[in-house]
Amino acid sequence: MKLSQFKVNIPESLFAQYPLPYRDDSRMLVLHRKTGDIEHKSIKDIVSFFDDGDVFVFNDAKVFPARLYAQKEKTMANIEIFLLRELNHDLRYWDVLVDPARKIRIGNKLFLDEDLTIVAEVIDNTTSRGRTVRFLTDYDNSEFLDRLYELGHTPLPKYIHRPLDEERMKDYEALFPDYPIDEMDMERYQTIFADKIGAVAVPASGLHFSKQLLKRMEIAGIDSQFLTSYVSLGNFKTIEVDDLPKHKMDSEEMVIEQPLVDAVDRAHAQEKHICAVGTEVIRALEQVAGTVGQIKTYNGWTSKFIYPPYDFAVADSCLVNLYASQSIQLLCVAAFGGYEAVMDAYEVAVSKGYRFGDYGDAMLIVD
Repeated sequence: MKLSQFKVNIPESLFAQYPLPYRDDSRMLVLHRKTGDIEHKSIKDIVSFFDDGDVFVFNDAKVFPARLYAQKEKTMANIEIFLLRELNHDLRYWDVLVDPARKIRIGNKLFLDEDLTIVAEVIDNTTSRGRTVRFLTDYDNSEFLDRLYELGHTPLPKYIHRPLDEERMKDYEALFPDYPIDEMDMERYQTIFADKIGAVAVPASGLHFSKQLLKRMEIAGIDSQFLTSYVSLGNFKTIEVDDLPKHKMDSEEMVIEQPLVDAVDRAHAQEKHICAVGTEVIRALEQVAGTVGQIKTYNGWTSKFIYPPYDFAVADSCLVNLYASQSIQLLCVAAFGGYEAVMDAYEVAVSKGYRFGDYGDAMLIVD
């Protein structure tokens, strides 16, 4: 298939700029993939679609404050540094993106705070915006990371504009009186079960789950299991070729442990449903899938790129957010739910005013 076949006209106004007051307030478009039928529900209704013994698979990756602001030596120009991954813990080498990149060359030093307690020295170019930096500091390693995260900001996607325009700020203040928006982001741009730090973007489909909703699932006998997929910016990379097989995915680190393997085996043996929460969970499960749907423990990397047509071996349902036109995530969802059914569902979601993006509403795909 061609990338041009996945174009959806989504008004910018539908991309959510802030979350709803409660995590489980989101709307949920339900797509029955065998018939193409669509229902309009609330995320709180999700329990009614599953039974005792069914398994939900969540991503427990934790977002770290990856966006930093610095000043370039001599000129004191303002520079954004986006942390991608730590390359060498002892030497404090990091893979980063810088903006504006044209001003940053090898040897430049970037000052992260007024006291110059941490300085980023550029030691290599990796891509047009990518750089390798070495952090210079007198802090020991644990103190350094603590301080780096103190200086960092929540890595919101670029379509979330801060500060909000006047109209949206009024909407936000009506929903969250006396709750500064930066503090809200620190709490709400993180799932309640986030545990393994290392993601630079939130596993957004997990944002809909509150403690109360997870408890209702537990009471219903639904098993909650976890894997770790460290969401990277490669998952949001613009696809620049129309011929999809020519697109190269960036690698992402992932971990699958024995409890999840056992739960998947048990669900298949008992003919129970397995629901993948998020496209990164779908990809991780398929990375380790065997011929009859079994999975194995894994600690490594994946560059799996899923687009239609694709035969899924593990999950038979999924909960995902509503994603941007021609995005890697939309292609994965279309492969899971069926191209025509998903594209029709997106048109319906737009017409019904569903909220798109990380802070937006959800889509449940079931048989």
